Amino acid sequence: MDTALRSRMEEHVARTRRDFLTTTASGLGMMALGSALTQDGLLTPATALAADEAELDNVNPLAPKPTHFAPKAKSCIFIFMAGAPSQIDLFDPKPKLRDLHGKPMPKSMLEKVRFAFIKKDTAVLRASDRKFHRYGKSGMEISEYLPNIGSCADDICLIRSLHTDQFNHHPGQLMMQCGVPRFGMPAMGSWITYGLGSESQNLPGYVVLTSGRGSSGGATLWSNGFLSSAHAGVVFLGKGDPVLNLKNPAGLPEKLQRKGLDVLRAVNQERYSQIRDPEVASRISSYELAYRMQSSAPELINISGESQKTRDMYGLGRVDTDTKGQSGGGAGTSDSFAKNCLLARRLVERGVRFVNLIYASWDHHQDLDRRLKFNSRCVDQPIAALIKDLKDRGLLDETLVVWGSEFGRTPLAENRGGSDEVNTGRDHHPFAFSMFLAGGGVQGGLIHGESDEIGWGVEKDPVHINDLHATLLHLFGLNHLKLTHRFQGRDFRLTDVGGRVIPELLA
Repeated sequence: MDTALRSRMEEHVARTRRDFLTTTASGLGMMALGSALTQDGLLTPATALAADEAELDNVNPLAPKPTHFAPKAKSCIFIFMAGAPSQIDLFDPKPKLRDLHGKPMPKSMLEKVRFAFIKKDTAVLRASDRKFHRYGKSGMEISEYLPNIGSCADDICLIRSLHTDQFNHHPGQLMMQCGVPRFGMPAMGSWITYGLGSESQNLPGYVVLTSGRGSSGGATLWSNGFLSSAHAGVVFLGKGDPVLNLKNPAGLPEKLQRKGLDVLRAVNQERYSQIRDPEVASRISSYELAYRMQSSAPELINISGESQKTRDMYGLGRVDTDTKGQSGGGAGTSDSFAKNCLLARRLVERGVRFVNLIYASWDHHQDLDRRLKFNSRCVDQPIAALIKDLKDRGLLDETLVVWGSEFGRTPLAENRGGSDEVNTGRDHHPFAFSMFLAGGGVQGGLIHGESDEIGWGVEKDPVHINDLHATLLHLFGLNHLKLTHRFQGRDFRLTDVGGRVIPELLA
């Protein structure tokens, strides 16, 4: 017999003996203990079943959990502008670019830089055509395209020194949402519900609302990855059934549905008692949540009880014009995004922990001025209304609002071939871009960090994506170094192997 084969057979036999002795010994011991407890009247079938049910309740993956330290924020609305808005035209004015408009950059600065489409040999700088105005007591400069957001300047913490490691959309979006540019990783909302659970009994802890064309990252941006499936983002629809396949089939009485769920729970509970797999507990929890959502989800999206003043403030019913060739999504986009902003407020009112508002696309490689104007008009009024509405209701202090994207746009003009619209757009730019935060314990009226005089790189107080994540978790009372999950022999976290809290952003 082959020596290697004999060795494997001997190891298999030895392992089988060990398994037998271990399981038999523990099994005999448990039988003896069970007999003694039964004789004393301490263990009955009813108490055993109750113990299993109690354990299942204790392992509910969305049960509220304690924080590492006192939190400032209880919920988050992350407004993700997929495609990358131009910070140079919206949040980071660069007067020097006007003097350099149409001129090439030094070749030494471009030598080791990768672009998505720009051809280095003929690339020239492109100044912004936008006017910037100062808003609030802080005098924060914001583009003429965002006057409503400008009116919230004293509640906004504007970061002008973000940078990332990725320059293409899908990896960049994964980096922003998941902390690393790889598939199969938990999204930010999944990490937060994993660390804190949810205060809502009748809605998911993590809800996703989309509008526009759809992001290139798709469902990978709200995946639970290796965490329990209860932590995945649940997509809510703005019209019709709020969640796909939530409604009962025609002719199914509620009593019969309840009986079916009870039988299913008993089967899953029996399986859980055998293998103690947390995913079984997640499945039971998901079925029960879906049952409760059949009444709570339609109530959520029914906004008939909202006043006309509130509807007008958010801009519901706005009609889109000049939609030809728009990258934002065309007719109906403004109304869709406005409703999603209103729904986001209603979700956090009902205890939902994390709401991801995704709008696409801001990928303006050409026709920048017209397309940026369209997208800005779609989002400016509803976002400002959301911030003001939360503040008026006393919710802004405990609700963290985040506006941002995967990266920014280059100060160089787009000059790819094959198009008549040469030099009318901007390429991807990971080296310096802008985001803003509001509420949830951040410092309002603050501008943090600076890019250089043309917006190429960070000049002062750089903030990496993982630094942003560490700071957001800190606002929720979570230490990013301690919020870990062991998977395949390694402890993973949202901030991967980096990240630091930026104390200057905190109120």
